[in-house]
Amino acid sequence: MRGVEFMARACDPKTLTVRQLMEDAVVTVSPQTTGLAIAEILSERNFGSVPVVEPDRTLVGLVSEFDLLRVMDEDRDLRQVTAAEIMTSKVVTVTEDMPVKDLIQLLQDRFLIRVPVVNGDKLVGIVARRDIVFGYVKALAKYWP
Repeated sequence: MRGVEFMARACDPKTLTVRQLMEDAVVTVSPQTTGLAIAEILSERNFGSVPVVEPDRTLVGLVSEFDLLRVMDEDRDLRQVTAAEIMTSKVVTVTEDMPVKDLIQLLQDRFLIRVPVVNGDKLVGIVARRDIVFGYVKALAKYWP
């Protein structure tokens, strides 16, 4: 649930932080999850990527549609590969206290759609460009039904 969904009154959208914008109920996979299972998650939930975490929520990587396409292009079987084999392990992350202006700059500079939110090395959420747009609308609203 995004924090801005609980806003009771309008505020300056420039004061928003990642904590207020991020989704904290994040679908994740383990390093042992198969490529096919990841493809099913991305397809069924209309996600572009999914974080890979250890049982203690330590973020170890991210598997994107691009990673799956690469595997398919290499004629590898998605049923035989694991997240650990295909994930991007050097993941760009943000912290909960990052200001929205810095988040926007990071997404634009790195051509990113979404980034995991971490506290130390533990995954605590994910934030996407559309969350920023939603947050801006919500922050400027005098009334939100």
